[in-house]
Amino acid sequence: MTNKIIRSDLKTFLDEKVIQFNTPSFIKDDPVSIPHLFSKKQDIEIAGFFAATFAWGIRKTIINKCKDLLKLMDNAPYDFCINHTDNDLKKLIGFCHRTFNDTDLLYFISFFKFHYSKNKSLENAFFNKHTITSINRAEAALNYFYAYFFSLEHVPSRTRKHIAMPGKSSGCKRLNMYLRWMVRDDGKGVDFGIWKKISPSDLICPVDLHVARVAKRFGLLQREQVDWQAAADLTSALKIFDSIDPVKYDFALFGLGVLEKY
Repeated sequence: MTNKIIRSDLKTFLDEKVIQFNTPSFIKDDPVSIPHLFSKKQDIEIAGFFAATFAWGIRKTIINKCKDLLKLMDNAPYDFCINHTDNDLKKLIGFCHRTFNDTDLLYFISFFKFHYSKNKSLENAFFNKHTITSINRAEAALNYFYAYFFSLEHVPSRTRKHIAMPGKSSGCKRLNMYLRWMVRDDGKGVDFGIWKKISPSDLICPVDLHVARVAKRFGLLQREQVDWQAAADLTSALKIFDSIDPVKYDFALFGLGVLEKY
């Protein structure tokens, strides 16, 4: 009975934190603000992908670097990726964010041009008839995406480090965050919910050192390594609180760990 009471109290506490952080006021200081600059689906997808890729370090720096990149792309990322000229690409030379440089950027753009020439949405790069029938849909999707993303000719070896995959035991924090942005649709205004091939219940909670620290403090995570298994374990624990939308608790755990230094 004691454990049930403790768990009930924890759910109430985390639900309150979700309500506190899952609001439009959260957007302006978070990388999710970058895709919110756009209304066109493909612009949201591409801008969001770059924002998620850049999302390590100080959030203000991440946002500023994303805006710098978008300016180089004439604040029209989809049109730039599809219709750029060689001269347009020259403007990107010298761009960098931490270990992400212009070599990586040029490959990312070549992938987007390749993908969107055959598809109307980036959703198909993750979710198809094979991955959506998998028991672990998010895991299958991220493994598939890695292989697909690097299926073009002349892949720079250095660029592979910027895309994580469960098959390499990565926690895939940034990609899981990106999937949260694209899939969740709770009407609160933060996440977009523009991808419909899977449901929020299929998502895996993004885990970094801050989230892991808070989760361990609450007894939601025991695993020491911050890897894919840790993300899966945490998500399973959160499903006890909400089996339909467990990843909503990312707002609570992130807010407590990063914003409130819990």
